Amino acid sequence: MAIIEAEGLKKTYSSKSGPVHALDGMDLSVPQGTVKALLGPNGAGKTTVVKILTTLIQPTAGTAHIDGIDVVRDPKAARRIIGVSGQYSAVDENLTGFENLDMVGRLYHLGARESRRRAQELIDQFELTEAGNRPVKGFSGGMRRRIDLAGALVINPKILFLDEPTTGLDPRSRLSLWGIIKELVRDGTTLLLTTQYLEEADQLSDDITVIDGGRAIAGGTADQLKAQIGGHRVVVSLVDAADAASAREILGRHGSGDPVVGGDGRSIEVTVNEGPRALQYILSELGERGIELHDAGMRRPSLDDVFLQLTGHRAEDNEEASHQKEPAA
Repeated sequence: MAIIEAEGLKKTYSSKSGPVHALDGMDLSVPQGTVKALLGPNGAGKTTVVKILTTLIQPTAGTAHIDGIDVVRDPKAARRIIGVSGQYSAVDENLTGFENLDMVGRLYHLGARESRRRAQELIDQFELTEAGNRPVKGFSGGMRRRIDLAGALVINPKILFLDEPTTGLDPRSRLSLWGIIKELVRDGTTLLLTTQYLEEADQLSDDITVIDGGRAIAGGTADQLKAQIGGHRVVVSLVDAADAASAREILGRHGSGDPVVGGDGRSIEVTVNEGPRALQYILSELGERGIELHDAGMRRPSLDDVFLQLTGHRAEDNEEASHQKEPAA
C-alpha cells in the first residue's frame, strides 16, 4: 500500500523570460515502510516535489496524498504526521542544541515536560550529549545536520522527508548521518530522500526515481539503473595528447559505445561489457602502438554516467538552470 502518492504534479513559475516549468507531470508512489530516493541534478525538480508534499507550496496541477490525506485540501492534517529536514539546517544558532529541540516540541504543542523529555531523548540518540548544551553557532556542519534531523523527528513522524541531507558534508560526517538514517528506516519510518549522489541513493534506498526537467525519466533499484548504462568504464590517461586519436580508435574497438575524450585531450574513457578483459586488451594494444600512459583503470558508473545516458547531458549542465528555476529545485 502506497503511503505517498502523487499524480500529474505540475508547478509553473512566472519569470521575465516566460513561464518556468519546475514540475511537468510528475508521478510518484512510495509504499509504507520503504525508502524512496529522488535522484537528479540541481534544478531537476526534487525540492519542488518535497515542498508540495510537505504543504509548503501548492501544485499548479495534479494531486498529492500522504497516508490518504490530500495535502492541498487538508494541509494541517498532513503536517501532523510528517517530519522535514531541508537542504540547510533550520536551527537557531543562538540557542543550544537542547533548546532548539525543546522549542520544536513546544511548537508542536507537546507541552513543556514532554518537549524537554523528547529533546533529551533525541540528544542522546544522536550522540550530541556533550554538545547539546552549547550554542549551535559553534557546531560543525555534521553536528548541525544531526540536530536539524533530530528536530524533524520530535513528533515521531510517520513519514520523513529529507531534502539533500548530506550536501556540503565531509565524507566522515556523511557516513555518520547515513548510519542514523539507516536506524530510522529499521524502525519502520517511511522515507522520501532527495539526493544528487548515486552512492547515497544506493546505500539508503529501496527504490530510486530519476528526475530531470521536472519529470520522472527512469526508476528502479540502484543496480537496475547501473545496468541500464553498462557495467564498467575503462579510463586511460595519456602522456602525450598527440596520441589521442590512436588511443580513441583502440578504446572504440573494445568498447560498447563511443569513447569520450576529456577536456584536457589526454583522458579517454569508454563503456565496456567485460571490464577486466577489455582493459587487458586495451593496454596490450596501446603498448604495441608505443602509446605511453600516465594511468589506466576501471570505474563503476557515476551519477554523471546515468544522466549522460538517460538525458544526453551531464549532471553539472543543470547547475545554471537551477538558479533560473525555483531555488534549489
